[in-house]
Amino acid sequence: MSDTRRRVKVYTLNEDRQWDDRGTGHVSSTYVEELKGMSLLVRAESDGSLLLESKINPNTAYQKQQDTLIVWSEAENYDLALSFQEKAGCDEIWEKICQVQGKDPSVEVTQDLIDESEEERFEEMPETSHLIDLPTCELNKLEEIADLVTSVLSSPIRREKLALALENEGYIKKLLQLFQACENLENTEGLHHLYEIIRGILFLNKATLFEVMFSDECIMDVVGCLEYDPALAQPKRHREFLTKTAKFKEVIPITDSELRQKIHQTYRVQYIQDIILPTPSVFEENFLSTLTSFIFFNKVEIVSMLQEDEKFLSEVFAQLTDEATDDDKRRELVNFFKEFCAFSQTLQPQNRDAFFKTLAKLGILPALEIVMGMDDLQVRSAATDIFSYLVEFSPSMVREFVMQEAQQSDDDILLINVVIEQMICDTDPELGGAVQLMGLLRTLIDPENMLATTNKTEKSEFLNFFYNHCMHVLTAPLLTNTSEDKCEKDFFLKHYRYSWSFVCTPSHSHSHSTPSSSISQDNIVGSNKNNTICPETLPRTPQCHQDNYQTAQLLALILELLTFCVEHHTYHIKNYIMNKDLLRRVLVLMNSKHTFLALCALRFMRRIIGLKDEFYNRYITKGNLFEPVINALLDNGTRYNLLNSAVIELFEFIRVEDIKSLTAHIVENFYKALESIEYVQTFKGLKTKYEQEKDRQNQKLNSVPSILRSNRFRRDAKALEEDEEMWFNEDEEEEGKVVVAPVEKSKPEDDFPDNYEKFMETKKAKESEDKENLPKRTSPGGFKFTFSHSASAANGTNSKSVVAQTPPATSNGSSSKTTNLATSVTATKGSLVGLVDYPDDEEEDEEEETSPRKRPRLGS
Repeated sequence: MSDTRRRVKVYTLNEDRQWDDRGTGHVSSTYVEELKGMSLLVRAESDGSLLLESKINPNTAYQKQQDTLIVWSEAENYDLALSFQEKAGCDEIWEKICQVQGKDPSVEVTQDLIDESEEERFEEMPETSHLIDLPTCELNKLEEIADLVTSVLSSPIRREKLALALENEGYIKKLLQLFQACENLENTEGLHHLYEIIRGILFLNKATLFEVMFSDECIMDVVGCLEYDPALAQPKRHREFLTKTAKFKEVIPITDSELRQKIHQTYRVQYIQDIILPTPSVFEENFLSTLTSFIFFNKVEIVSMLQEDEKFLSEVFAQLTDEATDDDKRRELVNFFKEFCAFSQTLQPQNRDAFFKTLAKLGILPALEIVMGMDDLQVRSAATDIFSYLVEFSPSMVREFVMQEAQQSDDDILLINVVIEQMICDTDPELGGAVQLMGLLRTLIDPENMLATTNKTEKSEFLNFFYNHCMHVLTAPLLTNTSEDKCEKDFFLKHYRYSWSFVCTPSHSHSHSTPSSSISQDNIVGSNKNNTICPETLPRTPQCHQDNYQTAQLLALILELLTFCVEHHTYHIKNYIMNKDLLRRVLVLMNSKHTFLALCALRFMRRIIGLKDEFYNRYITKGNLFEPVINALLDNGTRYNLLNSAVIELFEFIRVEDIKSLTAHIVENFYKALESIEYVQTFKGLKTKYEQEKDRQNQKLNSVPSILRSNRFRRDAKALEEDEEMWFNEDEEEEGKVVVAPVEKSKPEDDFPDNYEKFMETKKAKESEDKENLPKRTSPGGFKFTFSHSASAANGTNSKSVVAQTPPATSNGSSSKTTNLATSVTATKGSLVGLVDYPDDEEEDEEEETSPRKRPRLGS
């Protein structure tokens, strides 16, 4: 038997009873030695790989549908379909299948799988009994017909015979004539029988019967029969809905009558499947597989016909982008494109690629930019759905468009910024639309789907664009809600059109049109109805200005995106965090009354620490950014909850990974506050790690000759801090470079000064004289850190460092446990940092200029 190749699409039926496209190739019928029989082979037209290898089993039932489809089941829950490009190819393969099974090619189904007992029963039947004898189509026979149709559903071979009988005798049209008679006579019993009959015929699962039932001539009568369910007291009014309520809207007149008929048919059949027919039981799921296939291939045909009509699509785009188009018309156009894109998912991959490229060429992205900024919620929602189809199809195409757009437009009207603003201004209390948009943004900024070619690197170009043009819009609500000592209104009015809804009251005017804010002035911390938030009334330390549920949800979404950036972006997010002192602002949210938001802030810090980047570690220790985390842990008390577990996991990670600089900082500054926590060994473990490292350093120190430990190498704290800060900031302003912490040359540990204790005593004495550092008591016997909120802590200027306060002893001695809590802040990673400036610092600076050596950090 010679091989015959024909172009086909291979489909498989998934668990949701939807057809999945497995690829396009060429089919042949040939003998396969391994399978020991004639088989169907499909090889991909792209690379020649094997898409399908299926033996033509003599007992498998093959069905031929719509002249170009062959459908069969390989196993109980594994259905396959071949969709041929040409009818001739389908006929040829069908002949091969029938030849193997010994069937006449004129049949549309070869046979059905039947169980053994049924097979034996039919073998005893006379050979002349090929078809089922149907009762005459009369009113008094309707009950008998209903019983017959219902009885055959359990037998595959009897279903096939009944289907052939119905097709050959034109029985369905006769039944529908009886339906009209019963309805005119108000014969309720007859109408109930007709419901059972028509429903049973649908469950025969025959494409040829569907073509009759769903024709323009018959489909409304079929719907009418299905209105009279015996289980309902009153019949449904499905025909009234389809003819009067459901309106067919032509955004642009469709001149092709065949296309119009196909659209009407598909809508009505979909309505029958989704609305009229009851949800099939487990035993009935396979009964409607052909109905699902009928709808699927109809949609493929509709999209193909529309796509081929270039004039139609061009006219649609012209009206969509025309400023003269009224809002109602534009809404219909957008809804058309949403439906069109949904239908396109049925196309095979190469056709779907061509479809979206056609839309891109016609200008779908600029059009979306316009409609996503409209006030109509329905239009924005539909535009978001279309945008999601485009991002899912090709993130690179969207990225390329927005980068080209940035060269010609202001930041405010860039497509990605429009998307971010829609996310931020979602009026849904549950932020359903914002969650969808956040997922799309994450796809766009995901380096995993960015292309790298010899000529250009999409990752570098797009991330540079995103951080320069879009990141300030994304972080605007976060920075505004955690602002320090002034209203950042001017910046956000310049760069972020909706910032007033987070900072200022609606009474502020501004040049852009803005949606009405869903956030009232009463929700703003420190405001009242007679005052406006302004630089004079804002608190001088960061706090969450709004802590209502909707704002908390929005900030959580933003933090989720920023956490994703920390994980997947390198120097871009690092530079942004440093320049904006972003982690300090995020940790303000640890004070939120919404635990989920506090956990998001903690997760952001945890991802940063998880990178084990010394640059980040120095930023955290120099800015004393563990303080709000430890305060949250102490405020949580003995409650065993997710916040407690998350904070402890953070410190446990530092202990297990032995991050020395962070361990030293935590133990030296916070251990007194944490040593009472004994239900986990995390903090004791940190202290042990710290002491072991200190002992190791001391052993090395003692092993070096004492002459190398001369005081002439001593450096004062301020000089060391300034020198460290020069290193800390030296590469921050270089755009596009990865900032890497320099590695000091290994030095003997004997550089550690012998007079360290004397130095610390002198420093403590001076601290006690400094009135600004007087202890503050939060409550009798209480212990609390005060957070230095200014960004100067991270940028190396002299700010007040956190000091554990010691409450005065009470008469009953209740505070004896906390009298030893006064601690001094030592330098990160072992270097000495002064708490205040000293008047004699300049003299020691001059001495240091002559010294070529630096004291090594503790723990290095």
